[in-house]
Amino acid sequence: MCVMLDVSTTSYYEWCKRLPTITEIENDTLTESITEIFLEQRSGCGTRTIKKALHQQGSHVSRRRIGRLMSEAELSCKTKRKFKATTNSKHNKPVAKNVLNRNFTAERPNQKWVGDITYVWTAEGWLYLATVIDLFSRKVVGWSMSHRMTANLVNQALLSALGSRAPERGLIWHTDRGSQYASDSHRQLLKENGLVQSMSRKGNCWDNAVAESFFKTLKTGLIYHKQYKTREEAQDDIFDYIEVFYNKSRLHSSNDYRSPIDYEEMRFVA
Repeated sequence: MCVMLDVSTTSYYEWCKRLPTITEIENDTLTESITEIFLEQRSGCGTRTIKKALHQQGSHVSRRRIGRLMSEAELSCKTKRKFKATTNSKHNKPVAKNVLNRNFTAERPNQKWVGDITYVWTAEGWLYLATVIDLFSRKVVGWSMSHRMTANLVNQALLSALGSRAPERGLIWHTDRGSQYASDSHRQLLKENGLVQSMSRKGNCWDNAVAESFFKTLKTGLIYHKQYKTREEAQDDIFDYIEVFYNKSRLHSSNDYRSPIDYEEMRFVA
């Protein structure tokens, strides 16, 4: 082997006896920590998030060093894809003002919620998902799934949020201009619970950026890497992603790199 690689046997045996340096040991330990964080975040985080997570663990490491170790360990984030909008704003229903006006911050839970609809392909056909997100912590506080994209889909998502959070009257509820959110039944639901309806401007996805961002995260981290045979299989996977991973474990830059549940407990419950 030494002859084939043009290495002297003396150098080879010296290398075999050499103990790893302190730096190499530190890098090995650090790589293990980076890998653990990376896998906990389902391969969906970069150097900035990992740096913050390490800092919370008491390790102060530069992003450049983290990036180098990630490269050596072949850790790379899952790629993103474009996805089409599901909004049908061509209807004659009333359209609410943009009360939220891209102010995606909240001082407390249950002050501002945003909602949207997306779709997931299965061998049985489309599965539609409607979500409700609290802007205070980015927690998904309500959701609903169905094989039909109707007003009942968004109504059930909102009802689940209302049931679990019991907000005071005056909460701002922001969505796009989709026919489901402009339907009579949905507006009646808002009126009964004292919610203030807010809608994005026509064709402006940035007005509902937080809801759009969640769906991109969901699809990049989960949907694009699966081929579901049934809607039930997709529902189980999405439930696990939202309730077990996203709300409890996913680190958010807007939450000072804490999960939605941890952030609420730290900032509000305590």
